[in-house]
Amino acid sequence: MQSQNEYPMRIRKVRIRYLLSICLLLVSTPSIVSAQQRGKLNRAETREAERRLSDMGYWTGAVDGLFDAATRSALIAFQKWEGRVITGQLTLDELDAMRTSSSPKAREPGYAHVEVDLDRQVLLVVNDEGGVRVVPVSTGTGAPFIDEGQPSIAYTPRGRFLVYQKEVGWQSGPLGSTYYANFISGGVAIHGSHSVPFQPASHGCIRIPMFAAREMSKLLALGTIVLVYDHISFVSAKSWAENPGLKQAALLNSASTDYVDDIDATKTRSSRSVVNKKARSKIIRAGFRFNNPGDSCRRKISNA
Repeated sequence: MQSQNEYPMRIRKVRIRYLLSICLLLVSTPSIVSAQQRGKLNRAETREAERRLSDMGYWTGAVDGLFDAATRSALIAFQKWEGRVITGQLTLDELDAMRTSSSPKAREPGYAHVEVDLDRQVLLVVNDEGGVRVVPVSTGTGAPFIDEGQPSIAYTPRGRFLVYQKEVGWQSGPLGSTYYANFISGGVAIHGSHSVPFQPASHGCIRIPMFAAREMSKLLALGTIVLVYDHISFVSAKSWAENPGLKQAALLNSASTDYVDDIDATKTRSSRSVVNKKARSKIIRAGFRFNNPGDSCRRKISNA
């Protein structure tokens, strides 16, 4: 039989537990709200992030406080360059990091050219003063694949190259479609793509975001120097920048033989090239210009 005091004591214990639960909830609620607020940016903060990214050299769209595809692309390039976790999500933590970060630096400043950092998976358009415009890229996976029954490697060659051929608009081939392709070596091109994931995903080409593809094509005139490197390999192109005649000779050779001057030339040349038999709307090549070339202009296409 229960004592007369046992029941009131049990009620008091329940009340105490209830009060303790409420106190814990009240203590934790501000932390939860604060954490949630850290993940939200208002329009003014988004505009600040866009302005900061643009000032550092990341390729953004309009600085208007709207988190669009261009802003997300610039954020991803920032996260890649700084070695941050790549999320593509603009938070107050990312804005705080932007406030204390500096502009990306070219590996070889002093002349206008393009650099593709394969480790970071970014592309830098470098001007004569060393200023940069940076976009995220997706390059070759390095994995084997079969194309038309033949083995190949999804490889982006390292070395120094020249833009020797360009295409206008969309073009299609056996390995996919390219948008405003700028060819640098055989079938490897810098081109716009709807798919530019955080990691390497192409058959060898250098994919860039669609919003930047047309303007990038305007910046990458025929003869533009392109350096492609990783933490192991790097080839300087200062001799080309300092000797226009040497660069012009290399460009003409590129246009006629798909010239490549890289430290992996053997690997690049041993891989199988893909020939596209479909007619092109317009091809711009060093020393030549073709309109509606048809079957007479059979050429290597991008390893998209």
